[in-house]
Amino acid sequence: MVQRADLTARQIPTAVLHDHLDGGLRIATVIELAEHIGWQLPTTDPAELQAWFTCGADSKDLLAYLATFDHTLAVMQTAESITRVAREAVEDLAADGVVYAEIRCAPELHQRAGLSLSEVVSAVTHGFAQGEQVARDRGQTISAYLICCAMRTEHRSSEIAQMVADSTDPRVVAFDLAGAETGFPPSLHTEALQIARNAHLNITIHASEPPDLELISDAVSHGAHRIGHGVRLWKDVEFTSPDDRGQRRVRRLGPLAQHILDRQIHLEMAPTCNVQIGAVDDLAHPPIGPFLRAGFNVSINTDNRLMSHVMPSNELLTVATTFDLNWSEIRQLTVNAIRSGFAPHDARMSIIAEQVDPFFAEM
Repeated sequence: MVQRADLTARQIPTAVLHDHLDGGLRIATVIELAEHIGWQLPTTDPAELQAWFTCGADSKDLLAYLATFDHTLAVMQTAESITRVAREAVEDLAADGVVYAEIRCAPELHQRAGLSLSEVVSAVTHGFAQGEQVARDRGQTISAYLICCAMRTEHRSSEIAQMVADSTDPRVVAFDLAGAETGFPPSLHTEALQIARNAHLNITIHASEPPDLELISDAVSHGAHRIGHGVRLWKDVEFTSPDDRGQRRVRRLGPLAQHILDRQIHLEMAPTCNVQIGAVDDLAHPPIGPFLRAGFNVSINTDNRLMSHVMPSNELLTVATTFDLNWSEIRQLTVNAIRSGFAPHDARMSIIAEQVDPFFAEM
């Protein structure tokens, strides 16, 4: 990786398209909100609690990973707490160098205290606006948008899709299917996805579990403009042997991989999470480097900053170091993400022109 001694990874303008609101709380906020509502955490020691969350993520078991969300969701059931978490998420991302963020939330998971779906969404977007203002006050610029998820293990996806279709909030930019994937393919939510397509909604669908290519293909067939993770597409690709620098290249593509490359369907990869859930063996094996060099539309994402104990800057640093990326390739990752974002086109192009390109022009 090209380096500059006076530069830190947090100064590089980045973009995040796959970041879950309930997976990105500050440890201190979890502890404070839990104490306020009388919720029992595994521990109230900050370092031990962080280790507990990360241990769940490292289990290589997606269901065990998802179980850690019991605690974050418990403290996100009022408009005030949701707004606070949303504000802090935007503040933290901006401080880490993110200039464009799409953060996702499943409104149906925040209704235990009686909030309506629209009240949950309003609380989130209100927090985003507050976070942007805090960032501006600190001399940072970030644009934050919301992707609304429906839980694929439940039966409310059509309701959620219709809510997104009816929304007049300009920060609400897309519909997603999230949660456990194996046994819950997009085809179980055909009605919801039809609503989304009829309303010309932006659609991204998680596809990172077995049955591997079948799940990715099902997402594409049901209108996904982007694939959440999509890391298992490597099974439809033949790579070269590592060269003397340990780098692999794409040698041959199967039909699904060729389709995704030809149509530039964006892959929202999250390297640390992809290792933690067992989709790949280690950080050298998410195919971000080979895919990027083969022309795939791929970006680096955090997924769940709390559970995976990551931030965009250190994910970028890890990937850049592992795959020996140059400055042009690092820029391409950011541009890929912003160009594939779901906010209005002119707003995204302005971010590239005003915040991304001037930085990389100096590199």
